[in-house]
Amino acid sequence: MFYDVAIIGAGVIGSLTARNLSQYNLKVALIEKGNDVACATSKANSGIVHAGFDAKPGTLKARLNVDGTKKMADVCKTLFVPFKEIGSLVVAFSDYEVETLRELYQRGITNGLDADSMEILDRQALVKLEPNISPDAVGALLSKTAGIVCPYELTVAAAECAATNGVEFLRNCGVNSIKFENDMFILSTEQGEISAKYIINAAGVHSDDIAKMIGDNSINITPRLGEYALLDKSVGNVVNHVIFQCPTEMGKGVLIAPTVDGNVIVGPTTVEVDNKDSAAIAQDALSNVFKSANKSVPSISMRNTITSFGGLRAHDVTSDFIIGSSNANKKFINVAGIASPGLASSPAIADYVLEILKSIYDGELEKKSDYNPSRTEPVKFREMSDEQRRELIAKNKAYGRIICRCETVTEGEIIDAINSPVGARDVDGVKRRTRAGMGRCQSGFCGSKVMEILSRELNVPINEITKFGGKSDILYERTK
Repeated sequence: MFYDVAIIGAGVIGSLTARNLSQYNLKVALIEKGNDVACATSKANSGIVHAGFDAKPGTLKARLNVDGTKKMADVCKTLFVPFKEIGSLVVAFSDYEVETLRELYQRGITNGLDADSMEILDRQALVKLEPNISPDAVGALLSKTAGIVCPYELTVAAAECAATNGVEFLRNCGVNSIKFENDMFILSTEQGEISAKYIINAAGVHSDDIAKMIGDNSINITPRLGEYALLDKSVGNVVNHVIFQCPTEMGKGVLIAPTVDGNVIVGPTTVEVDNKDSAAIAQDALSNVFKSANKSVPSISMRNTITSFGGLRAHDVTSDFIIGSSNANKKFINVAGIASPGLASSPAIADYVLEILKSIYDGELEKKSDYNPSRTEPVKFREMSDEQRRELIAKNKAYGRIICRCETVTEGEIIDAINSPVGARDVDGVKRRTRAGMGRCQSGFCGSKVMEILSRELNVPINEITKFGGKSDILYERTK
């Protein structure tokens, strides 16, 4: 298989980059070792679009965070992805931390934020915005441009757009080695050999391993595990903004935030780990998360947890994004060390990578005349009026069968998710696209039905349907 460009890694960075490249007459492959897009860091993070006051001034991270946040609303609108600019609060609990707020404010100005987009609040003003805030809070830095987005929905949307415009998605296609011969990269993968003129290395926690395959030892990734709790929608109004505590060297600490779907997310912890392929959380992780969260909002309770999960972040020793042509081969572009605020920066990172490719490409990139920057808007039955629902069911009765009662997801939506560009191939893939199984019962009622629909639509035996690909088997053989 020959391509002009091979993108390794189908997270939010790889998928948005693929979307950018699909504007041009290029043969592009989006290569993913997992069974789906967004099956690593991009499925398991806070979903926060950071304003840009935290990153160290002068870094690539600071520049692309501010730029990416400015672009996020338009990208999400174009791709039919929910985004809410709800603002964030960094809460201070002492006069010393109030000084930290002032430093963050000045850092935001240096990074390019408008002065009127931030404000240092006293306790009285803070309580008006957040009635459930701790009585120990003395003030906060309000940043009005911060927001929330669904990270995996953004990734899926970008990949669907790219695929619609001709990008080939190769799942279960782990890269084992890379050679460079006759001005061409030869990738040995689990799906056979792939040839490409250019490579974009967006492999997340494995980006240093991929770079080493071409003799580039400049990247040193330390995986950092973040452990989260997701709370039931019944407590979805406990906070109105993203609530941070003052940052430390290990990160922004435990946050509390609404999600775009009406839940509340609490976390993460920050634990450096050795295993790049396991995001298993520690037994006492949740108690530590809530102990820290209760410092900000005492009423937050572990009793409202409907699920918990872990996610890995790719932290480089430089503490900055590493984006640029490799010193080992200029046709190999590294996009590494994309830890927080990687999601917020992602639209700007994709644009930056495109400019790098243009600068090293042999010849001019020719734009397509029929490029479509969007995708087919997904049906969201739960958000429709009764009249809209009746019209939809009249056209297709599958939308009249509710499969997931917690989230009001229909059979028609699940069929759409499976048969869409870059469609779902496992239970978690359906879950990320439709929210079937995301509710309080966590697939207790709908899981078996989702498997039946996957089996039917993919025309495979039901015992071949997995939770997330690989060896995540659910059923083994028939008992009766």
